[in-house]
Amino acid sequence: MASTSAGAARHQVAVAGATGRMGQMLIEAIRSSGDCQLAGAMDLASSPAIGNDAAAFLGVASGVPVVADVRAGLARAKVLIDFTRPEGTMTHLAACRELGVNAVIGTTGFSADQKTQIAEIARDIAIVMAPNMSVGVNVTLKLLDMAARALATGYDIEIIEAHHRHKVDAPSGTALKMGEVIAEALGRDLKSCAVYAREGVTGERDPSTIGFSTIRGGDIVGDHTVLFAGTGERIEITHKSASRATYAQGSLRAVRFLAGKRSGLFDMFDVLGLN
Repeated sequence: MASTSAGAARHQVAVAGATGRMGQMLIEAIRSSGDCQLAGAMDLASSPAIGNDAAAFLGVASGVPVVADVRAGLARAKVLIDFTRPEGTMTHLAACRELGVNAVIGTTGFSADQKTQIAEIARDIAIVMAPNMSVGVNVTLKLLDMAARALATGYDIEIIEAHHRHKVDAPSGTALKMGEVIAEALGRDLKSCAVYAREGVTGERDPSTIGFSTIRGGDIVGDHTVLFAGTGERIEITHKSASRATYAQGSLRAVRFLAGKRSGLFDMFDVLGLN
């Protein structure tokens, strides 16, 4: 289904990183939606796609060129979807703040200082920020909260995640979010109880810790398993992504959620009504 006309589309959306794998998936999802229209497409100045039509990879014309200038890319947009790198996202958010454009952020790997800056920016524009936009992942997070509260004693908790060879941060933002949800449910601070590596003689496992294991290889889109290992039984809660389309569809739900909102920092639990 082609995208709606400019007059009919309620949500004018710009995409950052428009020529990347996620950017192209977002553009395809926007064009296939009944209520969103591609209003801007941005990428690095070094991209060979600069100046080309943003939907050329689909064999169609959107009338939206890929541009390097952030403000030009946001000129007709009401909301930006950004799955890039932390430094780029911060630059994009500064322009969004100036232009009054809301944002959906799927970027991961932000520092604590950058997260503080984003919260400050959200005083002026509305932002949905989540390490994973998949509806299924966020339902999984809710299940983990319930499981952690019920299995608070007598169970060791390990988080195992796998992604493609190109992913640059580890553990994944989703794995860290899972750890944060579990730690909060248990009344712990993830910073003080997380274990990210084991090697050599480590001694017995501290039952208050939450362990992380990272796998990188091939074209794995994203697999996450949380293991609650007790005496005589194990409970495993797993989510596996087979396509980035799940992230794109979740992002569009976030775009719709932001309609009419002027400010505030939200997450996918807000979007899905899970809070």
